[in-house]
Amino acid sequence: MDVQIDAQRYIDAVDHWIVDRPRTVIVAFLLVSGVFALGLGGSGTSSGTSQFTEDVPAQEALSDVNDNFERVTFEPDTGTTQLIQSGANVLSKPALLRMLRAQERLRSNPDLQVAGTTSVARTVARTLDPSATTLDAQIDAVERATPGEIDAAVATAAAESPAFAASLSTDFNARSASASATIGLVTHSLSAETGDGAGTSGSSPLTAIQQHAVFVVDSVGGDITVFGSGILSEEFAAVIGDSLALVVPAAVVLILFFLVIAYRDPIDLGLGIVSLAMAILWTFGFMGHAGIAFSQMLIAVPPLLLAVGIDFGIHAINRYREERVQGFGVRDSMRTATDQLLLAFVIVTGTTVIGFAANASSQLGPIRDFGLVAAVGIVFTFCIFGVFLPAAKVAADDLRERVGVPRFGSQPLGSEESVLGALLPLGVRIARVAPKLFLALLLVSTAWLGAYGSGVDSRFTQDSFLPPEDNPDYLEYFPEALQPRDYTVTETTNYLEERFQTGEEDVTTVYVEGSLTNDGALESMWKAGASPPDSFVVDDGHARETSIVTVIRAYARRDAEFARLVARNDRNANGIPDDDLTTVYDALLDSPARERALDYITDDYTAARVQYAVEADASQAAVTSDTQTVADRFRFEATATGSVVVLKAVSDVIAESAFVSLLFALLGTAAFLVLIYGLLEGRPSLGVVNLVPIAVTVVGIAATMRYLDIPFNVLTGTILSIGIGLGIDYSAHLVHRFAEEYDESADVFDALTRTVRGTGGALTGSMLTTVTGIGVLAIAITPVLGQFGLLTGLSILYSYLASLVVLPPVIVVWARYVDGRDARPGREDAAADTSTDSPATG
Repeated sequence: MDVQIDAQRYIDAVDHWIVDRPRTVIVAFLLVSGVFALGLGGSGTSSGTSQFTEDVPAQEALSDVNDNFERVTFEPDTGTTQLIQSGANVLSKPALLRMLRAQERLRSNPDLQVAGTTSVARTVARTLDPSATTLDAQIDAVERATPGEIDAAVATAAAESPAFAASLSTDFNARSASASATIGLVTHSLSAETGDGAGTSGSSPLTAIQQHAVFVVDSVGGDITVFGSGILSEEFAAVIGDSLALVVPAAVVLILFFLVIAYRDPIDLGLGIVSLAMAILWTFGFMGHAGIAFSQMLIAVPPLLLAVGIDFGIHAINRYREERVQGFGVRDSMRTATDQLLLAFVIVTGTTVIGFAANASSQLGPIRDFGLVAAVGIVFTFCIFGVFLPAAKVAADDLRERVGVPRFGSQPLGSEESVLGALLPLGVRIARVAPKLFLALLLVSTAWLGAYGSGVDSRFTQDSFLPPEDNPDYLEYFPEALQPRDYTVTETTNYLEERFQTGEEDVTTVYVEGSLTNDGALESMWKAGASPPDSFVVDDGHARETSIVTVIRAYARRDAEFARLVARNDRNANGIPDDDLTTVYDALLDSPARERALDYITDDYTAARVQYAVEADASQAAVTSDTQTVADRFRFEATATGSVVVLKAVSDVIAESAFVSLLFALLGTAAFLVLIYGLLEGRPSLGVVNLVPIAVTVVGIAATMRYLDIPFNVLTGTILSIGIGLGIDYSAHLVHRFAEEYDESADVFDALTRTVRGTGGALTGSMLTTVTGIGVLAIAITPVLGQFGLLTGLSILYSYLASLVVLPPVIVVWARYVDGRDARPGREDAAADTSTDSPATG
C-alpha cells in the first residue's frame, strides 16, 4: 500500500499530556468519572425471557391472540395468579373449602384488585347448587353437602366439561372423585399492562400483588402455593443480584491474585485496580444516562471489560518496565512505551469494538444492547488504560523517586532468564523446523473442526434462565452473606410439568384473520386439520383441536334448539354449520356458552384461534414446521403461533444472529486490520496474518460448544463475535510488536523471539488473569451465565495459545512468500532457538 499516515505526530501529542502534564490528565479523568457516576442506578433492571420475544412475528401473533381472546374472560390491563393446591385429595370437602376460602379472602382484599376467580372448587359448588354464583354462596353449598354429594358433583362436572379435568393433576379419578393437585386462577385488575408473551416477564406489576397474596393464602392453611408472573419476575431479578453477589467477589479474589503476580508492586497494582474500577464506572454510568436497563446479558459486560482492561494494564506496565531495566528515566521510559503501545491499543480497540458491535445486527433488542454497551465500554477502557494509567504511573513514579519509596517487581514478565521466557518461544521453534508442514496440518485440522462445529444446536428455553431447583453444594463454602436464597420457581414449574402435563401432548396455535361469516368458513377451518402432520395428536384421522367449531359442536349436544339451528345450516350433516353463520354465532354468543365461544372467535367475527394438540416429546422445530404447514392450508390469513412456535422463532433468530454477527465481525475486522496495517506499517498483508489465529480460535470454540452440548442461546449466541473481539487482542499485540522488531532486525526469527518474550510475558499474565476472572461466571446461578463464562474463558485461552503457537509459523511463511525476505534459519539458528539479546527498546 503506497498510502501511509504519519501516526507519530498524533502519538506525540498524547505523549505530551501523559508524560509532561500527568496531573492534569488525572484531574480531567476524575472529573469525567464524576459525571458518569451521576448516571449510576438510572437504568433500572430487565430480566426474564419475555424481553427476547419482542418484535418476533410469531410473538406479535400470539399477542393478538391474547388481546382478542383473553380480553373477554379477563378485562384489559389484567393479570392472573395461579393457586396451586396439593394434598392427598384436593377434591375432598376440606380441600375444596380451603380453595374457596383462599379465593374469597383474596377477593375481599381491596389491595389485591381481584376481578374474578376460577377453580374446580367453584365448579363443584355450582354443580351442587346452580344458584350459587358468589364465593360466599359456593362456600355455603360445599359446607352443606355430604361427601357423597360432593363425589357425585365431581363426576357430573367432569362429564359435562372436558376443561374440568384440565385443572386437575394427571392422577384425577372421576369415579373416586380424587386428585392430588389442582390449579385455581385469580384475575387482577391492574393499572399497568402485564406481559402476554411466550417468555417470562422481567418486570411485572403483579409482583407486589402476588407477594401480598402469599400471606393471605397462608392464612387459610393447607398446601396452596401462590405462583405467577410477579413471583417469576421477582425471582428472576433476585437471580441477577445473587449472581452478581457470587461472581463479583470471586472474580475480585482471583483477579487480585493474578494481578499481584503480574504487577508484583503495590503501587502498580493499585493503579491497575483503580483503572479497572473507572472503566466499569464509566460503562455503567453511560447505561444510566442512555436509559439502558441492566439485564442478564449485561452481567457479562464487566468481565469483558476486565479482560481487555487487565490486558491493556499489564502490557502498559510491562512495556514500561522493559525500558526502566535498561536504565532509562521515568518519562523517557513511558514515552517509549506509549509510542509503541498506543498504536497497538488502537488496533486492539478497533477490532474488539467491531467484534462486539457486530451484535448490533441481531433482531433481538437485548443482544443489540449488549453489543452497544460492550463496544462503548471498550472505548472507555482504551481511553483509561491508554492515557490515564500511563499518566498516573508517571506521576506515581515521580513521587516515588522524590520520596525514596523502593521499587518492587521491576523486572518485566517473560524476560530471557525466566522459566516463562524459555517456554514462550515454542511457536518460534516450530517456525524454525517446519512452518509449512505445520500450517498444512493446521489447515486440515481446522477444516475438520469447522465441519464438526457447524452442527452446534440453537435453543431458547426458559430453563436456561431459571435458577436450579437445589442450589449447588459448592455454594456452602461461600460466606453466608453471599449464599443465594432458596428459589421456588424451578421446583414449582417442575411440579406443574410433572403433575399437570400428561406427557403425551402439548398445544400449538393458528391465528386466523378474515371474514368468518362467509359460507363454508368453518368447514374450511375444520378441513385444515385433516391428515395432520406427524407431531400433531390424531383423533380418527383428524388433528385433535379446540376451536369455535368444537365449541359449536359441544353446545349443540347440550341445547336442542341450538342443535336444530346448526342442523338447518349444515349441508353435509357433520355438525359444522355452512350457511347463515352470523345467525349461528349470534345465537351462540347469546347462550351460556358465550364466554367459551369468545375464547376462540372475536365478537366481530373477523378473527379466530385454533388450538391443536401436539406430542409433548416433539421438538420445537417439528412443531413449528408442522404448525406452519397446517396454517398454510387455511383459505384465510393464518399465522402459526403459540409458546412453542415463539420460542422456536427466537431460537432461529439467535442462530441467525450468531452467524450474521460472526460474518460482520470477521469481515469488519479483516477490513480494519488490512487498512490499519497498510496505513501504519505499509504492509496490509499483516492484517490477514493477524486474522489466522482468530479463525482457528473461532473454529475451536464452535467445536467445543458442540462437544460439550452447549447450544447457541441468547448469551452464547454472541460468543463467536466475542471470541473475535477478545481474541484479536493477543494476536494484534504480537503482530504489532513484531512489525516494529522486524523493521529493526534483519532476522525474522530474532524479531519473533524478541516479540514473544517481550509481549508474550504480558499476554500470559493477561490470559491467566482474565481466564480465571471471566471463567468465574461458571459459578453463576443461572445455567446460561455459567455456559457463557466457560466459553469466554476458553476463547481467551484458545486465542492465547493460537497467537503464541500458530502465529510464528504464519509470520515466517508470510516473510518468505509475501514480504520476500529470506526467512530461513541459519545453522547457528537451527541449533539454538533462543536469542541472547535483551528485549528491544522499541
